[in-house]
Amino acid sequence: MNILILGAGAIGCLVGGKLAQSGHAVTLVGRERFVTAIHAHGLQMRIGETTEIVRDLRAVDSIHAAFWHAAEEKIPYDVAILTVKSYDTATALTEIASAVEANRQPLPAILSLQNGVGNEEAIAARFGADRVIAGAITAPVEVPEAGMIHVAKPKFVVGLARWEGLSDGSLLARVEAALSESGIRVTRYADARSMKWTKLLMNMIGNATSAILGQPPGVTFADQRVADLEVDALREALSVMRAAGIHPVDMEKYPLGRLAPLIQYAPKAILRPALRRIVGGARGGKMPSLYLDLEKGKRANEVDWLNGAVVRMGQAVGIATPTNQWLNQTVQHLAQHPEERAQWQGNTNKLGFSIWHGR
Repeated sequence: MNILILGAGAIGCLVGGKLAQSGHAVTLVGRERFVTAIHAHGLQMRIGETTEIVRDLRAVDSIHAAFWHAAEEKIPYDVAILTVKSYDTATALTEIASAVEANRQPLPAILSLQNGVGNEEAIAARFGADRVIAGAITAPVEVPEAGMIHVAKPKFVVGLARWEGLSDGSLLARVEAALSESGIRVTRYADARSMKWTKLLMNMIGNATSAILGQPPGVTFADQRVADLEVDALREALSVMRAAGIHPVDMEKYPLGRLAPLIQYAPKAILRPALRRIVGGARGGKMPSLYLDLEKGKRANEVDWLNGAVVRMGQAVGIATPTNQWLNQTVQHLAQHPEERAQWQGNTNKLGFSIWHGR
């Protein structure tokens, strides 16, 4: 297959590198420093304790350049895999539309391997639901430097699901086969929304609270109030999902489909240690994404596609989501006002006061 990967970050490099190793034609779109690193040293993938160098792939610094190459070689892309941050999705889709038109290329189907809820809907709104493949990936990957990735857990899974409206089932099967041939474990889910919302639940745990308090989840979860807040946020999300007819599913080794009733109704004293284990196992020691974005001083992050998505769906189905609303608003506020982060550093007392008295 001729595969275009938009977003040469951790996930894009991991998936692109594995596909290139198995003989697929892969073009990665990334920043200029990434392109320079690939041209000089190849893509360096450290998976577990083994480092592999991948040279048989193309790295370009713009979507227009990627489609120009496809036009010059007269080999259109079979699929584009979107791995950019959710807040960059709209820009990426605009650039795809412009590049397709300028280079007179057919629009490939687009597979989203992004976190959060709303990306598939954005792709469908721009290009049509028949061009969308829903995806999810459970791989804690780090980028020590441009052109280099480190995968803490060698075994990871890509979830795939037919988005409502996708007409080409054979393409979905070919994408699944390509990933499987590359040594990537693939799970096909019957319902795309169930898959995406279950991954949202996994991404929510220990994410916003870690960003707000400026501490790793292993530290924040030691405070009972933080753990209880996490339970409240998950219960709101599960209530919203139930009202919307979205059923959580078991994903990789996390049986969230079976555990949903327990999370919803069990005493919090039982749930606290279970959530700590989930955080430790899912992240593999990697700091959560919202924490990393605030630490880097970024003014944008994905909280609005995580806790914010719960708030929006809650509004649509008539379910109150005060905990998720507060988490969403607070992370966004701290992104815009980084000078206030020091006030929150490890301050669980401030966290509790703000939540229980500020609603």
